[in-house]
Amino acid sequence: MSNPLVQAFFVGRAVAEVINERVEVALTDALSELGKFDAEAREQLRQFTEEVIARANRAAEASETGTTTGSGASGVGSTDLQAEIDELRAEIALLRTELQKYRSASK
Repeated sequence: MSNPLVQAFFVGRAVAEVINERVEVALTDALSELGKFDAEAREQLRQFTEEVIARANRAAEASETGTTTGSGASGVGSTDLQAEIDELRAEIALLRTELQKYRSASK
């Protein structure tokens, strides 16, 4: 190639092709990671929801059996109930922070 103008054209075209390919790969990787993060967040939320429902069902069953058997152990039950409430509050706070992180990441 003796003509520098033609050579500059082909070099510019090659640069544009390489940049285009690299941007395509980077965009594909970023979208893949975003999809993976979204799937993991949904799975964690689903697991959290299942755990909360299971605990609520156990607590409801325990309260039903506690009310039918009488209130002889009400002091022990109330401390266990308070511990359950504290655990649920902590989990709710954790869920709120995770949701805030997810919402800020998706913006």
